[in-house]
Amino acid sequence: MPQSVSPDILSELRERVQRLEGGASRARSTLPFDVPEIDGRLPGGGLALGSLHEVAGGGVGAVDGAAAALFTAGIAARTKGKVLWCVTRQDVFAPAIAQAGLAPSRVIYVEAGDEKALLSCFEDGLRHGGLGAVVAEVAKLSMTASRRLQLAAEGTGTVALAVRRWRRQTEAADFGQPTASVTRWRVSVLPSRPLPVPGVGRARWLLELIRCRAGECADFEVEAVDATGRLALSSPLADRSAAPQVAWKRAAR
Repeated sequence: MPQSVSPDILSELRERVQRLEGGASRARSTLPFDVPEIDGRLPGGGLALGSLHEVAGGGVGAVDGAAAALFTAGIAARTKGKVLWCVTRQDVFAPAIAQAGLAPSRVIYVEAGDEKALLSCFEDGLRHGGLGAVVAEVAKLSMTASRRLQLAAEGTGTVALAVRRWRRQTEAADFGQPTASVTRWRVSVLPSRPLPVPGVGRARWLLELIRCRAGECADFEVEAVDATGRLALSSPLADRSAAPQVAWKRAAR
C-alpha cells in the first residue's frame, strides 16, 4: 500500500515547484537602511523583504543580546503593519523596543512553550501574509527549519527576523552552522561617542554583516537606532560646533 504524505510536506513541495516554474514568483523588494555605505553592500540596495535574516549579539552576554534585539526592532519598525514577536521567555523590555521606533500598539507578543512550538509560530506568522514582520528569538536553527521559514517568507513577502539567543555558551556555536538565511548579522556594543559637554552620548555598535547571499560581508561602526528605527554611521565630527568663519580682505593696491 502506498504510504501517505503529510500535508506539510506536500505544501512545501508545491511551493518548490512553483518557484522552479516561476508561476508564483514575486517582485523582490527591499527595505533600505538609508545609509549608503550599508545599502551599497546589499543586493538591491537594502534588506530583502520576503526573506529570512538572522541577528545575534557579538557575545553571549545580555548587553550584546539587547543590542541585537534593538537592531531587529529598528528593522521591524520600518515595515508596515503589525509585527509578531515570538519568544519562549518573558523578558522582552517593551519600553526599549518602543524607543527603537516599534510602537507597542504594533507588536503582538506570542509566548511559546519550547523551541519547536516557537518555530511553528514563526512559520505560521509568516504564512499569514498580513504582517509587516515576524520576529522570533530562537536558540537553534537547522537548515531544514530555516528553509521552511525562507519559503514561507517568500510566499507572502513578509520579512522574517530570527534573533539568535542562547541560554548557555555552548549553544552559541550553532550560529556558525549553515542555514537558508539571506543575511546574517552580529551586533556588539561599543563605547558611546564622547560629547563636548558632560553626559552620555548616543550608543554605538559594531555591526557585522557576516553573511550576505549574492553580496559582500562588511563591518560598520554605527550609532544605535533612533526613535524612527534608523541607524547612522558613527562620525567623530558629529555634534561639534561649526568651524569659526574667518573673513579675509584683500589689501587694496
